Amino acid sequence: MADKKQKPAQEPKAEKKGKKAEPEAPVVFKTPNLKVRYQEEVAPALMKKYGYKSTMEIPRIDKIVVNCGCGEARDNAKILDAVCNDLAAITGQKPIITKARRSVANFKLREGMPIGAKVTLRQHRMWEFMDRLFNVALPRVRDFRGINPNAFDGRGNYALGIREQLIFPEIEYDKIDKIRGLDVVICTTAKTDEEAKELLTLLGAPFNTNAG
Repeated sequence: MADKKQKPAQEPKAEKKGKKAEPEAPVVFKTPNLKVRYQEEVAPALMKKYGYKSTMEIPRIDKIVVNCGCGEARDNAKILDAVCNDLAAITGQKPIITKARRSVANFKLREGMPIGAKVTLRQHRMWEFMDRLFNVALPRVRDFRGINPNAFDGRGNYALGIREQLIFPEIEYDKIDKIRGLDVVICTTAKTDEEAKELLTLLGAPFNTNAG
């Protein structure tokens, strides 16, 4: 029997003429100004004042939690969409829905009902939000005299209540359905409230020095 004819090897396809596609440049995030300030000024100042033996002992910001409660959502779920849109505009991050942990008959609340939304910020977004909060948003509060220096929880965390979301420039007055308040919790690694307060003060927190 005659040997089967072998198919000739295919020649490599000629490359298309024209410019080669350039590889996409990697996304480079600029280090937030407040983080640079912490690394260059705040951390050395804390190290010197409290005499830490290791740089790992220096207090730092761990995370920031921004939440908004909305009891009206139990009757109208669409209200949560407006709350989430406001939080997303303020923080630059998609919020998650918070649900009731237990049922409360007096408030017509059942376990698992959506009652608000929250955002947990870390890394770059955390620093950028804090910078805007201290230097842009809070000074826009009417008759602003500073934030309460006694709102620490005893473990180095600071809680701040905001009455109107309108103090953030990202919120447009004509596009909101209702004025709502926010809760901002700044969590630090400080062991005492004194160290946490010193950390926030050096970062530019506008504490009211006249408060008791």
